[in-house]
Amino acid sequence: MSPIDGVPVAIKDNLAVTGMPATWGSRVFAASIVAADELPIARLRAADAVFVGKTNTPEFAVEGYTGNSLFGVTGNAWDPTLPPGGSSGGSVTAVAARMLPIAIGTDGGGSIRRPVAYSGLVGLKPGIGSVPRYGGLLQVLLDFEVVGPVAQTVADVADVFVVLRGPDRHDPSSRQATGADAALRYSPAPLRILYVERFVDAPCDPQIAASARDIADLLADLGHVVEDGPLPLDLGRLNNLWPTIAAIGLGRMIGKVSTMREHAGAQYLDMARSGADLGAVHLAEILGEVRRLRSEAFMLFNTVDVIITPCCAAPPWKAAVTHPTEIDGKPVGPRGHAVYTGCANAIGHPAVAVPANPGADGMAIGVQLVGDLFSEQSLLALA
Repeated sequence: MSPIDGVPVAIKDNLAVTGMPATWGSRVFAASIVAADELPIARLRAADAVFVGKTNTPEFAVEGYTGNSLFGVTGNAWDPTLPPGGSSGGSVTAVAARMLPIAIGTDGGGSIRRPVAYSGLVGLKPGIGSVPRYGGLLQVLLDFEVVGPVAQTVADVADVFVVLRGPDRHDPSSRQATGADAALRYSPAPLRILYVERFVDAPCDPQIAASARDIADLLADLGHVVEDGPLPLDLGRLNNLWPTIAAIGLGRMIGKVSTMREHAGAQYLDMARSGADLGAVHLAEILGEVRRLRSEAFMLFNTVDVIITPCCAAPPWKAAVTHPTEIDGKPVGPRGHAVYTGCANAIGHPAVAVPANPGADGMAIGVQLVGDLFSEQSLLALA
């Protein structure tokens, strides 16, 4: 018997489940019914999980909030006038509202970690290759987007990860993953932990910073070696290129999906057209930056075991608005609240989001623990 035998599970609507729609939050795919499971879903089915339905996502899952013209806006289970974040906000809200114990999301830039931080839950963004992918929808965010679980407890997340993990020859990036026993084995040996409160001069809400600091102090009290410092990775160039990654992915899609021009939202058509106009040199520049950053990160985790940061730079804002425009008195753009999470996607390393002390208004706050390649079980044990 698997650890999720008979357990009800909801699936984000950008993942392919036999006999169900996979609308991707878009009218482009609203009438489609999927003929076959993609690989992570097939593993859940083989483990006898019970699929109860699909969960909301922004169109094409490229926004940090959860709403679309097909199904409307998803609210936060703690306060429906606030957002759960995105793009896995539907999966997170279903678990936070106690509709079911487990949901599956995807994370291409923080899409699991930020929503669970706003909802008091636990979420895992596996590293690239730990949960192999094959047979799903077109990839929009290079190889940044991975499939991961959302649950109320670390133990439940770990149980789902047991089912999802392990190599498959359909996905060469999974060749180093292991499908062996994944029981949580916490080592009392002191870990080398780097606590990063801010990314360069990006603002962070003071309550969130204080709550993240409490987690760092707790780990120090437990005997780990915790140091404060800046993130020793140069993210500047990739941050500038980041908005064009989704545009390039949508530009590829518009050339393959004939109905996209007729049914996609205007802003996504604009993104697709701009992405289609970007040349091979621009894409090569992105790939070069990603390769450089991954090399730097792999070297960094030779001297650090875990990096801790807040999950989000801002508390929840009004649900119908896509992002906050100001944090701690400073103006920010669309990814100002999401500054902490994209790095783990770009470097391909795993990260687990866990609850920290809530804010003064009682709303949830979360932190992320980022580890070395294929260190998911160590991170979950620490969580």
